[in-house]
Amino acid sequence: MTFRKITEEPSPYCELEKKPVRQILEEINAEDRKVALAVRKAIPQIEKLVEKIVRRMQSGGRLFYLGAGTSGRLGVLDASEIPPTYGMPPSCVVGLIAGGDTALRSPVENAEDDEMQGWKDLESCGIHAHDVVVGIAASGTTPYVVGALHRARARGILTACITSNPDSPMAAEADIPIEMIVGPEYVTGSSRMKSGTGQKMILNMISTSVMIKLGRVEGNKMVNMQLTNRKLIERGTRIIADELKIDDEKARSLLLIHGSVRDAVEACRNTGR
Repeated sequence: MTFRKITEEPSPYCELEKKPVRQILEEINAEDRKVALAVRKAIPQIEKLVEKIVRRMQSGGRLFYLGAGTSGRLGVLDASEIPPTYGMPPSCVVGLIAGGDTALRSPVENAEDDEMQGWKDLESCGIHAHDVVVGIAASGTTPYVVGALHRARARGILTACITSNPDSPMAAEADIPIEMIVGPEYVTGSSRMKSGTGQKMILNMISTSVMIKLGRVEGNKMVNMQLTNRKLIERGTRIIADELKIDDEKARSLLLIHGSVRDAVEACRNTGR
């Protein structure tokens, strides 16, 4: 099949610099409206991936996100939010970016072009057969990601990818390719825009649904969140007060004693107080 790099095709909008700000904003918004529809078309593949991730994590496996530039940053962002939101150890969902932590703020020259480094980074984390590796690259051609997926798959590790181009080299290395085709970007080639938005949406869908199926959500509440700041303590207090039909002062006291919403509610129910 022919590989068509849609992410590099010319924007349908011209002479952007001559347009008033309002028009620019409305045109960007019009393009952004296409993203959710593109993500919706990819739901069957996302569903397949989530179900396999859940089974592997229940057997001690981990989820790795791997990317470069914007794609890598989005993977690291999603992974970093799992411990505070769901109370999972940081080793359960790991985000790796070409160039390491330095690349989170500043580009690291040629880091994404090293086709061996992605696998080396996975090896440094002790990658094993129960793990899942999700490559993220709008282009579908990033050597850092493609090389890692190739080596992971050859060793029997489940591989998946999120890309904005159909039939890409990265998809060829993925057991479950998620192709989210959002079309050319408003600024030609600027895949941090629609492609980045779509990647963020899909990552939210993957990690949220995995955590729900792993029992980290009760009803619709984050009952395992870490109490790392005042906002989260207040949220936990409200959840306990609503669940147990008690006042906020008692709910807060229970939360701080037991350290989590789940433990506080269970302790109170078990003692009948």
